[in-house]
Amino acid sequence: MPLKEPGSERSTRARVARLILEHGPIAASALGERLGLTPAAVRRHLDALLAEGMIEPRTARPRGQRGRGRPAKLFAITNAGRSAFVHAYDDLAGSALRFLSERLGEEAVADFARTQVEGLLQRLEPVMRQVPPDQRVQVLAQALSEEGYAASASKAKSGGDQLCQHHCPVAHAAAEFPQLCEAETEAFAQLLGTPVQRLATIAHGDGVCTTHVSPQSLGAPYRATAEKSKETGG
Repeated sequence: MPLKEPGSERSTRARVARLILEHGPIAASALGERLGLTPAAVRRHLDALLAEGMIEPRTARPRGQRGRGRPAKLFAITNAGRSAFVHAYDDLAGSALRFLSERLGEEAVADFARTQVEGLLQRLEPVMRQVPPDQRVQVLAQALSEEGYAASASKAKSGGDQLCQHHCPVAHAAAEFPQLCEAETEAFAQLLGTPVQRLATIAHGDGVCTTHVSPQSLGAPYRATAEKSKETGG
């Protein structure tokens, strides 16, 4: 057994961890299919990640079965695994926001948070005007993924859509300064032109940041109010 793990092994293991971060909880078989790995190779990498505390096992019963059948074994990223992807940036953001809060107060933090999402608004608002309403959540998820949030979009069972962010580069800072999450949520509503509601956040200890997006049919009054607010400078 070599004393130093080959670079290719480390690279593949990082890809496994990244896929679990973005799509977990996920089964070993799905990991193998997505990455083109044999069951033995997937198991080797999963065992290593489990030993390092980067991932954790979970169980889920097959859909449509109640108390029957063998529960499926899934793998999810842990807080330690999530932190391994980006930690220094989060620490720096937290330090900067504490300094801002102490010197200028909480309102300055809120202004900073709104400024941070302004770039996203400026880039996507022209795009959203050209995209059919039923495709906007998917476009937003793709844009967020490009910025490191590992986002995905799906239809919500209760109606509307569900936007999930499987990674948050500033989770620890957002836990201390909720203004970051609030500004982001406001930006999502503005971009999508319909009310949204945050159901869960990584900052509060949930595994995924989950946002429910109301059906576009409910967004007309919201869009009218938003346009009026823009015109009056409110």
